[in-house]
Amino acid sequence: MKKQDSPFTFSIDTLLYPLLFVLLIWLVFAIEIRFGYRFNKYGVYPQTIKGLRGVLFSPFIHSGIKHLYSNTIPLFVLSAALFYFYRPLAFKVIIYGILLSGFLTWLIGRPSYHIGASGVIYVLFSFNFFKGIFAKHYQLIAVSLVVVFLYGSMFMYAFPIDEQISWEGHTAGLLTGFIFAVIFRKAIMKPKRYIWEEPNYNEEEDEFLKHFDENGNFIELPPENEWFTETQEISKEISEINYIFKENKE
Repeated sequence: MKKQDSPFTFSIDTLLYPLLFVLLIWLVFAIEIRFGYRFNKYGVYPQTIKGLRGVLFSPFIHSGIKHLYSNTIPLFVLSAALFYFYRPLAFKVIIYGILLSGFLTWLIGRPSYHIGASGVIYVLFSFNFFKGIFAKHYQLIAVSLVVVFLYGSMFMYAFPIDEQISWEGHTAGLLTGFIFAVIFRKAIMKPKRYIWEEPNYNEEEDEFLKHFDENGNFIELPPENEWFTETQEISKEISEINYIFKENKE
């Protein structure tokens, strides 16, 4: 019987876009090191008009190699999960997530420059977790559990436990991911169904079941093919023709 295609399919995009995102933040850091620039002033600076530019630029700016490295792996893993399981929503979540989480950081943040991709990472973490819970799909729930297992400790950094960490950006990312999971809750992959699980399934019209009687015994059905039927009739007519062979006297 025919089974619906899996809604989750791997393609090169699943890894390509996350890899490009990671390479971009490393490229920005490499430019800083090579030419001696410091882009910190382009981060989010709360409650100032000039600080709004950080909404766009801050995810690509990092304070050092340790900061950059700590963001690289979770950014790649969580964005790859996003593109694999939620491909139609992936760009919306990332682009709008950068904008909304950055703006929330601008609203609630301390008077300091807030930089780094951690806000986006918290968006991805929160969205992947809550979306899987809302989905009621066993694979997506499993994704939620894996996300919590790998990065569950991130929750505590959404609170002011370290003055050197932008907990405001983390909190903004968590809220943004949750909001998107609620907004896009209807855009949930439905569990795969077999054809007999469909609501409009009619057992009498099932071509496979027509080959079995009520006791489950196999029945050989004549093919419903006009060409085959006509061929059978022609063969029958030919078989009924009587041929008379005469000896050739020449």
